[in-house]
Formats: sequence, structure tokens, C-alpha cells
Amino acid sequence: MSPPRKFERPKDLVGSWKRLLRYSSRFKTHMIFAMLCAVGGTILTLLGPDKLSEMTDLISAPLMALRAAMEQGGDPSSVDLRIDMQAVFDIGVTLVVFYLASMLLSMMQGRVMATVTQRVSQRLRGDISKKINRLPMSYYNRTTTGDILSRVTNDVDTIGQSLNQSVSTLVSSLSQLVGALIMMFSHNFLMTVTAIVASLIGFALMFAIMGRSQKYFMRQQENLGKINGHIEEIYAGHNVVKVYNGEKAAREDFLRMNQNLRHSGFRAMCLSGLMQPIMAFIGNFGYVAVCVVGALLVVNGSIGFGTIVAFIMYIRYFTQPLSQIAQAMQSMQSAAAAGERVFGFLDAQEMSDESAKPDMLGSEVKGLVEFDHVRFGYEDSDRIIIHDFSAVAKPGQKIAIVGPTGAGKTTLVNLLMRFHEINSGEIRIDGIPISRMTREEVHAQFCMVLQDTWLFEGTLRENLVYCSENVTDEKLKAACKAVGLDHFVRTLPKGYDTVLNEQVSLSQGEKQQLTIARAMLADKPMLILDEATSSVDTRTELKIQRAMDQLMEKRTSFVIAHRLSTIKDADLILVLRDGDVVESGTHEELLRKDGFYAELYNSQFDRSA
Repeated sequence: MSPPRKFERPKDLVGSWKRLLRYSSRFKTHMIFAMLCAVGGTILTLLGPDKLSEMTDLISAPLMALRAAMEQGGDPSSVDLRIDMQAVFDIGVTLVVFYLASMLLSMMQGRVMATVTQRVSQRLRGDISKKINRLPMSYYNRTTTGDILSRVTNDVDTIGQSLNQSVSTLVSSLSQLVGALIMMFSHNFLMTVTAIVASLIGFALMFAIMGRSQKYFMRQQENLGKINGHIEEIYAGHNVVKVYNGEKAAREDFLRMNQNLRHSGFRAMCLSGLMQPIMAFIGNFGYVAVCVVGALLVVNGSIGFGTIVAFIMYIRYFTQPLSQIAQAMQSMQSAAAAGERVFGFLDAQEMSDESAKPDMLGSEVKGLVEFDHVRFGYEDSDRIIIHDFSAVAKPGQKIAIVGPTGAGKTTLVNLLMRFHEINSGEIRIDGIPISRMTREEVHAQFCMVLQDTWLFEGTLRENLVYCSENVTDEKLKAACKAVGLDHFVRTLPKGYDTVLNEQVSLSQGEKQQLTIARAMLADKPMLILDEATSSVDTRTELKIQRAMDQLMEKRTSFVIAHRLSTIKDADLILVLRDGDVVESGTHEELLRKDGFYAELYNSQFDRSA
């Protein structure tokens, strides 16, 4: 089980958002349009209170005139108490038009941003998928599968949701905040200053909470990746966990990770949840302050009732954006944390670009393979696995690679396939160094059967002909018959068109037979078998061995085997020990030498006896 990754604080949250916006630059026209819609809708909304103030002054004008006449000792009956209903109606229609237009602009902004969000998320997932194929094997040796999956799913979803909500919310809220300030100053300076002072407390609390909650959002994303990696590992190795009674230890690890996730998530959400009540208090406090100051100014005759009505709405338009900005900033922090993980993955060092390399081998590949003083150690380790390996595999030969566990047998095959790059020396196919070929060209020369089988959810036919072209039904049936899989196929409800899923139970041996048949159908110039018959019984092994003998005819074949009785007929046996070839020759020659190979062979014979 992989150890939990050490927590690292985000390096540059602002930089992550700049990177995200640059990444979304191909949609900048759409985003600018959405922002203009948000600003336009906000402006129309802000014009409403001003018109409402005019309407209030029109309605209250007769009352104010009556009050003035009475204060001046005039005749109240001479005051015209009629209200200009046409002007009130015109203002009402204008308000309806303003608010309808604002609603339409907001709807357009929401639709455009939703489209941009989904396209950016789609592009991110596509780039991650491409990146996965360009990363070296060493990256996957130090990164859990669940953590990578978490970046593809959770982190990309977090970015998408934040991009959809935060950017447009931030633009409209800032527009509303600035617009409300301008409109308030245009009406009354003293009341505007009162509203600002009442709201300064909100700003101070908002930034204090943001500073504390930032680290918890990053920890939440980190812990989510860890728990996904743990679940993926335990699910994949469920049988091993059950056999070794590891449920308790697995559960304790899960509970610890789940507790860490709950702790960081609780703190992040708790601090984020404080924003709404704090801003609600500031908003209510602003209402009270504006009403008190406004009432004093009305009594003094400095302003009219319409100004108070407008200010009551403007104070809402001023304090509401503070809450929205706070929530948007919290969401942007979470997205920046997720973006840092996603872009960290996209920035990981890739394998070298080989697009400029031409095809070197041509259509006729003989199969001459040469290892010339190969030296290799894994990229993230100082330990040398292969010290000084040299060997020649002639065309059509069956080369067996044997040795104790950890001798470097599988590593040697991985180097031949260019899954890793050698430190020094050279590996050649038909005299051409594989370093001069593209990895795809090297892979195209080999069909490979590993000890670990791999099947995907699809029909049996699709699994058999995976990436092989022009496979006829006759060839398909012949390959299955050769490996002894034809009887199993006849028991399936739809034969080769049966979908392999949880309802179709395959034994490990049947899976191994299927992957061997897949290799036969691939029909590549060279063959690699890594303990290919380790999961089948002796009778099936004999069947497969005969099929393998047919498959290996006129092909250079590399066979990794622990059961030495299966490679007696090899043309050349390479005996590895601690990364070096200590012996080489045929089975009989090596037994006559009475060296390390003979010791291995006799020990297996003694155990079997």
C-alpha cells in the first residue's frame, strides 16, 4: 500500500488562477460577452432605485407641499394634492423594462458561462488523458492511480464549478458594489459615508476568514486524492485483503484518511459558512445606520423620502456584493487548489518528443536483438538494477531469461520495450539502436503476454482482436482452439459476442488463455512471454505450450520463466543474478557446467520431488 503523500501548502493561488484564465483564453470572447452581460444587468438593476426614488418623490410631493404650506402659515386648501399618475405609470413601465432586460442579460450570461465551463472541463480532461500517455513509467511508480483519477474527476469538477460561479459572480458583484457607491454618492454624501463605515467591518472579517480558510481548502483536495487512492487500491486488491485478514488495518487506514478529510472539509466549510451570517449582520447594521441618519436629514429638510427609499435599496446592493465576493473568493481558493494539482500533473516531465524520428526498420524485420553493455537504474533511485548486460538473440531463436527474484528479468524486457531508458550501453534490433526508433515503432515489433492479465468491459471478440486489424472469424477461432479456449467460448450465451462483465465469470487461467490468444492474433515479428502459463493447470499448460511453439516458429522469442522445466528446449538460456549474466547456453550445456543454473534447476527438481 502506498504511503500517504506529505501535505504541501499551495505555492501560488493567484498564479493558479492566472494560469487557468490563460488556459481558457480560447473562450475569451465568450467570457468577455458574459461579463458584459453581467455588468449590463447590474447597471440596469442599479438604475431601478433611482427611478423608484423619483416615483416616491412624485407620490410624496403633494404631502411635502402641504407640510411646507402649513409650516409657512399658508392656506392648506390652496395646495394641489393631485398625484401625476401618468408620470408614475411611465416610471413604473421603465422599471419593468429595466428589470426584464436585467433578467434576460443574466440568463444569457449564465448560459454562456455554463457553455464555457463545460468546454474548459472537457479540454482539461482531454489534456489529462493525452498527458497520461506521454508520461514515463517512473511517474506511475511514485503516484497512486486513485490520486490521478481524483485529478481527472474531482479537481476538474471543482475548477469547472468555480469558473462557472466565481468569475461571473465576482464581475457582477464588483460592478454592483462600485455602481452602488457611485449612485449613493450622487444622492447624498453623508449617508454614503455612513453605509461605507458600517460595511468596513465586513471587509475586515471577510479577509481575516479567507486568510485562515485558504490552507484548509488545499488540504481538503489533497485528502480527497489520498482517500480515492486508498479506496482504489483496496478495491483492486480486495481478495488479498480478505485472505490476509487485512480488513481491520484497511479500515483503520480509511478511517484515518476519512477523519483527515472530514477535519479539513469541516474547517473549510465552517469558515466559509461564517461569511453569510456575518454579512447578513453587516447588512442589517447598514440598514439601521442609514435609516437613522436619513431620518435626521429628512427632519432637517436636507433630503426627501425618495432618497431614503433609494438608499435602503442601495445599501442592499452595497452589502450583498460583499457576501457574494466573499463566497466567490472561497470558491476561487478551492478551484486554485484543484488547479494547482491539475496543472502540476500537466506540467510533469514527459517522455522526449519523437515525432521527428522516421521509421527505421521497414516492413521486413528479421528479429536480431543485441544487448551491448546495458546498464540501468530506475529514475527515482540510485540503485543499479542491470550492471553490465550483453547478449545476442539471433532471428527465430527462443531466448529464455531465468534467475532468482529481483535478478532483473522483467526489467530487462521493459528496457527492450523502451518502457524505461537505459543509463548506458545500447540495445539494437536488426542492427539499429532502439533509441533511434520511436517507442511506437519498437512496440509494434512485439506481442507481449504478461503474468498479470488485463481485460476490459466489452465483447470477447473485442478483447481478443484488441488493436489488431483484419482478423477473420477463422483466424479468431483457430487461435482460441490452439490455446484451448474454444470449449469455454461454446459455453457462453452469445459466443464471441458475449460481453465480459461481472455477470461472466472467468477464472484466472481462462483470462491467461485469452491474453495468449490475443498475442497470437497480433502476429508481431517478436514475442515476449513473462510467466505466461503461471496461472493455468498442467494439462492446459501443455496445450498452450504447443500453441506457443507454433507461435514462436520463425520469431525471436523472449521467455521469462521460473519453472525451468518449461524452457528446456530454448535455443539460448540467459542466467541473471544481481543484474548481470552469470551464465549462458543451452539447457544441457548449463547443466554440464554444474553452476548457478544447475543449482536452480536441481533445487526445483528437489522441491517437486
